[in-house]
Amino acid sequence: MYTCDSCTIHACKLDPEKKNMPKNCPMRQEALVEEARAEYQKPEINRFFVTSSVLEHDGYCQWPRLKETVVFCQRMGYKRIGLAFCIGLAKEAKVVADLLRKNGLEVVSAVCKSGGMDKAEAGIPEDKKLNPGAFEAMCNPILQAKLLNEQKTELNIALGLCVGHDSLFYRYSDAMVTTLVAKDRVLAHNPVGAIYCAEGYFKNRL
Repeated sequence: MYTCDSCTIHACKLDPEKKNMPKNCPMRQEALVEEARAEYQKPEINRFFVTSSVLEHDGYCQWPRLKETVVFCQRMGYKRIGLAFCIGLAKEAKVVADLLRKNGLEVVSAVCKSGGMDKAEAGIPEDKKLNPGAFEAMCNPILQAKLLNEQKTELNIALGLCVGHDSLFYRYSDAMVTTLVAKDRVLAHNPVGAIYCAEGYFKNRL
């Protein structure tokens, strides 16, 4: 079992000769390391990875993620971008879409409530609806992905999809997906806030 989270050696970053690896260091899995190394040599993967890594250098501690996303799309030569967003962030989605279009990109967007299916159709109990007994459109990440697939988007942006719903969107998306906003209804969509406060203000809430 790999436990990089508790490692204090970080041979992967600090030891080029890898002499001080922990006994359970993932780098001891030499076959997997080489397998991954080979993947980076595939032209389409190499270009995607190198472009994102150069982006890290060029905008380091200067560009917010939103600008990084726009510049990445431009440098990759993408023309059609998919935007899968939560209806609760419709205003934010418009800001993002407008910015992408302003920078010469075509945007195809799909809201989470696409399909207009009641939650009960997917097996969600009535007492687990926010408003039991009433029509309540379910989030539909699979349809969001299929709609964007049908439109042949070259990169999809996930904006505020629910925990788990985002996972389904990633699974069904034909195009690569980057997350611009991670949903956190309590912390203004800033989930790292709970991590920073895990031993303090949020200690009894996690």
